[in-house]
Amino acid sequence: MLLKNSTVVHQSFLALDAGSRDTTARFIAKRCFDLVLAITLFIILSPVMLIIAILIKLDSPGPVLFTQERVGAKRRREGQQTIWTIEHFTMYKFRSMVQNADETVHQAHIKAFAHGSIAVTHGTTTSFKLTNDPRITPMGHILRKTSLDELPQLLNVIKGEMSLIGPRPVPTYEVAEYRDWYYERFSALPGITGLWQVKGRSQVSLDDMIGLDIEYTRQRSLRLDLKILLLTIPVVLLGKGAG
Repeated sequence: MLLKNSTVVHQSFLALDAGSRDTTARFIAKRCFDLVLAITLFIILSPVMLIIAILIKLDSPGPVLFTQERVGAKRRREGQQTIWTIEHFTMYKFRSMVQNADETVHQAHIKAFAHGSIAVTHGTTTSFKLTNDPRITPMGHILRKTSLDELPQLLNVIKGEMSLIGPRPVPTYEVAEYRDWYYERFSALPGITGLWQVKGRSQVSLDDMIGLDIEYTRQRSLRLDLKILLLTIPVVLLGKGAG
């Protein structure tokens, strides 16, 4: 795998040779799988999302949706090579914080976590996610605990900006803290869920988190995607690592 210009997010890209697991046929099959399942889930869950939208409006002032610029990747072919270009896109979530919440709080937390200033703990206390965050609304606590705040990302999947399964889409300020080897995680579409969510979810170090994302990009297959989807169900129901 070739890594170029890793320190410049807008220009950096990853190239995989033609013998990699990222074949065109596999990518098309995954895209069809994503589209069919995302559209089906969006239709089935529309009543639930409508109820959530109403509850958010009743709970606190502000928009129903929270949008944020995230860093992901886009695939294209150049001759015999597959090129993954690092791209920025707008990610959708149900708003779980007060209106105009100060993002610098989370930025400082991520920077401290990336530099090892926050110890990794296990059990009910998480380290990657900011615990006891005063910016979160009462409804927001419920949405985060149940992961229902992630449902609008089905729109990102339908638009082709995300996949159901893949590396976590990250804020630009997190990428600013990346080491060179972290950039390999941008060789797949970002996902709503992935290996990190079912294996570590807020209870591992940043190196381990990135390692799980890279493990997925190297082992990707529809079989692995189905396995992760099935493992996501009990993780969500138990609220493991959420909050």
